Amino acid sequence: MREKQTYNVIWFRNDLRVFDNYSIEKACKENHPILAVYCFDPRHFETTKFGFKKTEKYRGQFLIETVQNLQKNLKDKLNISLLVFNDYPESVFPKLSEKYHFQQLFLQKEWTQEEVEVQKNVHYHLPEVEFIETYDQFLFHPEDIPYESFKNIPEVYTQFRKKAEYHVNVRPPANLPLPQPEEYLVEHTTQVPKLKDLGLDEVEKDSRSAFPFHGGEEEADRRIQHYFWDTCQLQHYKETRNGLLGSDYSSKLSAWLANGSISARKIYWEVKKFEKQVVKNDSTYWLIFELIWRDYFKYISLKHGNKIFQLGGILNKNLDWNQDEETLQNWIKGETEEPFVNANMKEIAATGFMSNRGRQNVNSFWAKELKQDWRIGAAYLESMLIDYDVHSNWGNWMYNSGVGNDPRDRKFNIQSQAKRYDPDQKYQQTWLGGQKELF
Repeated sequence: MREKQTYNVIWFRNDLRVFDNYSIEKACKENHPILAVYCFDPRHFETTKFGFKKTEKYRGQFLIETVQNLQKNLKDKLNISLLVFNDYPESVFPKLSEKYHFQQLFLQKEWTQEEVEVQKNVHYHLPEVEFIETYDQFLFHPEDIPYESFKNIPEVYTQFRKKAEYHVNVRPPANLPLPQPEEYLVEHTTQVPKLKDLGLDEVEKDSRSAFPFHGGEEEADRRIQHYFWDTCQLQHYKETRNGLLGSDYSSKLSAWLANGSISARKIYWEVKKFEKQVVKNDSTYWLIFELIWRDYFKYISLKHGNKIFQLGGILNKNLDWNQDEETLQNWIKGETEEPFVNANMKEIAATGFMSNRGRQNVNSFWAKELKQDWRIGAAYLESMLIDYDVHSNWGNWMYNSGVGNDPRDRKFNIQSQAKRYDPDQKYQQTWLGGQKELF
């Protein structure tokens, strides 16, 4: 008789958390039993037209750990089974629907082309199922921002930030619902895949990594506990955020934010709690400032659509770009004429992480010094970064390549940057070995 039961389904994608998840909250208000689904979509691990795997081993490992933790938390806290598949969603859902008779499907709203096309394919196979989408990856909810439509989003961040800060109240986190009856748990034999199942190599930990962390909502919570409360490093964030070595020069929350194992809202309200209980200063504000930056690139992609992936960017600039394979390999291997660039490129190759300061420099060097197709650089970082977020990655690459939202079209002086942010050359020597006289 169990197979004839009607279910509501939560389709997890980039919202891999239990706390502050509006899809969970909405699903649990309905009267049907709930099951959850996550698909390791094979397309996410294929080689793109730029020659890189869309997801490399570092983010792959972080994602595996995140899904494992999500599966545990859903079961332990809500009595919801998470079925995990290494398959295309449009293949998975029709088969599941035959067995469990879906009524409604709850999911986080995505709007970039690849995600939209996959969702359309799933919807095509489930014409009778109601899809309930929720904007759930923002700090400032789209319904609350002071603009009539996304077309009115300004092209300058400061204009957006000041107006949004003044007019928008950050919504409270979604409540964690009561668990559903234990009898609604679904017996299943699905397994979270291993790296080799995704066609990826094993990850070897590098002791020099600035991101020695694991995936999952519980790990995100531990990071906040450490960075905010145990060490109170948050109160120094603005002064240390351009650091290059060690795990505590910045919050390092970006990877958990990127796959949604923590929400921007939760971080915001934790900062507000810190400001009341410890200190309110420029550093506490600056973490919120960075969360708004993250929001801004999401709104830019909502406004401009696929332009964020096109050579001319959102400015439709017709610049001369090159595509030289030897230049690309030298850049990837960290064998350019700039030691500071080389150190950063060796770090990301060995760890899947790079500082914000490093990202801006390797981007500027690639696009404005070497004048190479900026999309190739963006695609390489998409492949390698643990904390890849489609909106932030491509938005920042446009910004630093002269085809995006930088009104001043800045070009980095790499050697000056190295002297300013690595004056004792510790970072470069860490990643380049015993090289001397780097300047």
